[in-house]
Amino acid sequence: MGHPEIMRPTITLKYSAKFRSVTTQVAMNRWRQSVVEIQTRKRQVNECERAQAALSKVTACFQQMATSLGSNMDGSFLREELEETRTVAHKICSGLHRRLLTLLTEMEQGQEDKEQVERLWVIFLSSLENFQQDLKKVRALQEIFPLSQRKDRQALVNTGFAGGTSEVAARAAMVQTPWLSIEETERPDLKSHIKEIDVLLEEMLQRVNVPLWSVEPTQQADGGQDEDESLEDMMEVEVVSQNNLSGCCQHHNCKIGCLLCLLS
Repeated sequence: MGHPEIMRPTITLKYSAKFRSVTTQVAMNRWRQSVVEIQTRKRQVNECERAQAALSKVTACFQQMATSLGSNMDGSFLREELEETRTVAHKICSGLHRRLLTLLTEMEQGQEDKEQVERLWVIFLSSLENFQQDLKKVRALQEIFPLSQRKDRQALVNTGFAGGTSEVAARAAMVQTPWLSIEETERPDLKSHIKEIDVLLEEMLQRVNVPLWSVEPTQQADGGQDEDESLEDMMEVEVVSQNNLSGCCQHHNCKIGCLLCLLS
């Protein structure tokens, strides 16, 4: 009868050791899962950063090529390159929109990289709005200068510039993003593309609650005023500039003449 009492501590120790082992294993699994989640999120954030940088380059090339529409440098080649560049920008926007929404809706307040993702979100919003304005300008100019027939070239404006936009188109074609090779999206026509951006902007503003004024920049904008530059220094520069207008007629109605004096 005494044997069961003697065996009880041994059985208790066995179950206690097994419980500690299971608890330790669960803790290790949670730790590994947390590390994997952090690494995955950092990789996704880095991908979004590279995609935003690529989008800025592509849209800048698109904007530069759009300035040649309606001029003597306009033609079928320019129209084709604009469409190809618009396709690349559309792919980047689609992927970046989906990934930023996923990151912001899943990340908790105070979580690491959240501020970085919020800054990317604000930059992406601004990029979409600027790109949409360029799309509207391209659509309007293509309607004014359709170039559907050879005689339409007579309506082009001779700006005096020579050459083309092949170098700009080549720079846009060389831009790469992390997911372009695995994601293929159908390019909408120009009118539908403009409306699609409206949908993207509305969805982002409705699903993500990030006040724009709460996101702080990480660097000073280019061309910003130096903190050491005082108001007196600015006024002194202005006075010197006015005194340098020697020989100017300085008539209060002579706006064009003053501009010529400033440029001379």
